[in-house]
Amino acid sequence: MLKQAKIAVLVSGGGTNLQALLDAARDGVLSSGVIALVISDRPGAYALKRAEAAGVPALELSRKQPGGPAAFEEALIRALEEHQIDLIVLAGFLSILSEAFTARYPRRIINVHPSLIPSFCGAGFYGLKVHEAALARGVKVTGATVHFVNEIPDGGEIIAQRAVDILPGDTPEILQRRVMEQAEWQLLPRAAETVCRELLQGREQE
Repeated sequence: MLKQAKIAVLVSGGGTNLQALLDAARDGVLSSGVIALVISDRPGAYALKRAEAAGVPALELSRKQPGGPAAFEEALIRALEEHQIDLIVLAGFLSILSEAFTARYPRRIINVHPSLIPSFCGAGFYGLKVHEAALARGVKVTGATVHFVNEIPDGGEIIAQRAVDILPGDTPEILQRRVMEQAEWQLLPRAAETVCRELLQGREQE
């Protein structure tokens, strides 16, 4: 029987959500899963340094390699299989995965999005753009959502959400930081723990 599910974290940038997962594993919040691999689609992403500091194997896989997106996903699949990954966590991962890829891992890919889905989500909504849109619309509450990933950007089943107030004087940068601190960094590790526990229970019943 598996004691822990193996997690791969896919990143593109600084890796603050990766750090939240690493901290949660250290503190026992994430105990049903172990972070076994970090993969970046951007060369030199700072998230790779976070992985190195934590002693987690890390890879760079460029989407610009010969063969295009199909070759990128083939390399990604090989890495996931080589490390016997059970759960894929998208943590600030900016590449859109194909329907063929997401169908290969049903209910085994999760993503954190910096809004309360279905608001400010889907193609084109990422990073500061989400918070700019929320402020432009004048909403009073935003937040973060963790969801399963399918072929529709931000369209998979919602696992967990947490609301965050928008305050007078907020800029996109200030709001982004508050959503990270109050929602994303809390929500993602707990959602990963929930899904890992369910995967382990499913294995026991097989």
